[in-house]
Amino acid sequence: MTDTMLQWLENSLPAIAISQSIWLYPILEIVHITGIALLVGPAIMFDLRLLGFSKNLPVSLLARHLLPWSRRALLLIVPSGLLLFITNAAALWYDPVFLIKMLLLLVAGLNAFVFHRFTFRSVTALNDAILPTGAQVTAGISIIIWLAIIACGRLLAY
Repeated sequence: MTDTMLQWLENSLPAIAISQSIWLYPILEIVHITGIALLVGPAIMFDLRLLGFSKNLPVSLLARHLLPWSRRALLLIVPSGLLLFITNAAALWYDPVFLIKMLLLLVAGLNAFVFHRFTFRSVTALNDAILPTGAQVTAGISIIIWLAIIACGRLLAY
């Protein structure tokens, strides 16, 4: 992104409105953090099941219950994150922590894609008897990545 584009974002009407309002920025942060809780909480609970916890809960039933919450949370996270970004686009774009966070988000998305495209079918086919190593690996990667993303987000606040 060019400096001109970053300045344009910061000078846009939504960015100015958010920056000048006493309430909009904190409300967006609350929406963003609520979305993170709704995405990461169910995802980690599901990942823990894949790692062998709560073996009495069938993976397929847990997936049907938890994972839609994670998908719906994106409706909160993406718009609020974009709006928070435009208020300080230039500084964030050049902040290494922000860039690491964005890279980790990409890796998290790829990890989820690989799991749902390839691994999840073998997990449900096994009927929860023994989960494939690939499922455990993607679950472990998922937990580590999401914790790192949260850490980056908190570091950006300081």
